[in-house]
Amino acid sequence: MTVTASSPNRWIAYGYLALAMALAGSYVALSKPLVAALPVFLLAWLRFGIAGIAMARWLKKPLDELPMTRNTRWLLFLESFLGNFMFSICMLFGVSMTSAVSAGVIMATIPAVVAVMSWVFLKETIGPRIWAAIACGALGIGLLAWTRHNPGPNAANPADTSRMLLGNMLVFGAVLCEAFYAVIGKKLTGAVSPKRISAIINLCGFLLMTPMGIYTAWRFDFAAVHPSSWLLLVFYALAASVWTVWLWMTGSKSVPAAHAGVFTVLLPIAAALVGVLVLGEPLNSMQVLAFGIALIGVLLATVPGRTAASPIEPHL
Repeated sequence: MTVTASSPNRWIAYGYLALAMALAGSYVALSKPLVAALPVFLLAWLRFGIAGIAMARWLKKPLDELPMTRNTRWLLFLESFLGNFMFSICMLFGVSMTSAVSAGVIMATIPAVVAVMSWVFLKETIGPRIWAAIACGALGIGLLAWTRHNPGPNAANPADTSRMLLGNMLVFGAVLCEAFYAVIGKKLTGAVSPKRISAIINLCGFLLMTPMGIYTAWRFDFAAVHPSSWLLLVFYALAASVWTVWLWMTGSKSVPAAHAGVFTVLLPIAAALVGVLVLGEPLNSMQVLAFGIALIGVLLATVPGRTAASPIEPHL
């Protein structure tokens, strides 16, 4: 049975996708103090380990689920390698090397990259409203980033410029990983339950990170970490590896990947809001305008038109 854009199930899926990206933006922003307290590889390894304990029972295969094919296993590995392992490394190292302004502008390209990959790999049709929504998201977050830019009177020295360039490249690498994550996740939800996908790709991420995690842990002074950082680590692990993944997989099951990708504009918006409400950064009228433009993009993608569009099944 085809699910139309005006059905209640579609709106529930939109809610899952929006909440997933809001959580993602929150933990991206709150990862800054964690990176200052813990090395990146150790932080990522502990994240996967904590989440693995929370999701251990999700690994069991449901009775009504068909055995996984070789193609499904390969997609699960790619989902973990790109969406968990490489995204964590690129994003955590990237935001530590570049400015928040540059990172925000680059992250605003996520919806466009997801849409292009959906068109290339899933053969999904991208209509004018989706392209307009993508443009609104990029314009809104770009404006947000631009208004927060406050260059000093002196130009950065060559070493700082090279470091920022590398950081920008790493953040864009994270954008590519996020786009692959969205597209591959759309294909996986037809074969494996969202909970089991979450547990399997987290386990793969833990195994991939274990060699570097153990090496870093062996030389790290755990006693120097403040208790509040450990509490923040638990939230980060559950939000990044459990709640966000499950919400995204559940929502994307009944929404075309190009539509779902528009919701990624909420990731940098949520990150900026956490900066304002939690980290005490100022919020001016231009930033509010940027939020509004990005949210208009979400409405363009979610409010049903005169002719409801049905999801395009992937051709693979």
